[in-house]
Amino acid sequence: MSTTFEAAVGEALRRVNRLREARSHDPRLAARVEALKRFQHERLARDYARLAQEPRHRAATAFFLEDLYGPEDFADRDAEFSRIVPAIARLLPQQLLQTVRILIELHALSEELDQQMALTLVDENLDEAAYRMAWRTIDRQKDRERQLVMLLQVGRSLDRHTHRPLLAATLRLMRAPARAAGLARLQSFLERGLAAFASMNGALDFLATIESNECQFITGMSEREKPG
Repeated sequence: MSTTFEAAVGEALRRVNRLREARSHDPRLAARVEALKRFQHERLARDYARLAQEPRHRAATAFFLEDLYGPEDFADRDAEFSRIVPAIARLLPQQLLQTVRILIELHALSEELDQQMALTLVDENLDEAAYRMAWRTIDRQKDRERQLVMLLQVGRSLDRHTHRPLLAATLRLMRAPARAAGLARLQSFLERGLAAFASMNGALDFLATIESNECQFITGMSEREKPG
């Protein structure tokens, strides 16, 4: 398991690094990617404003919006992950390795889709029409659907993990060793995710809302306009 984990996570992080390297040599591309991420984050914040206001779903919605689809550049986090992939495989409980692998592969796919869309933009001044045009230009609906599947897999995994009290206790006991091994960011991420999902006492309705909304969004964005 650890060898497969290290290979998959290492490749995903290298993909992200190559994308980020391209942006480092092209300030205009970097600005467009940043603008695209902000635009998407604002759309998600609008779509899930009701969930964010509900006490039961507030923490999970914040985790979804900021930790999974936040507009910030996760370069520092990714650099940390890249350095300590073997330590992740060695120290993390086996139940969490699959979750972490899917999370990082989701991150790589999201970065790839964002950057490919940004390459089609005229500038960083986005509106709905420009965003829709970029979405349709790259024409990757299957990957959009896979992106959603992976997001839901992460959510369902975190939900399952909340029903294993020993796992949460193990994570808490790992704080000092994780910090010593350079795993502090990942440790914090996992603890926040587990706490957010545990606070819902069952995530089926939360994840069903996301699945329904994002499926409709993907379908709507991918439909070709009918001739007038």
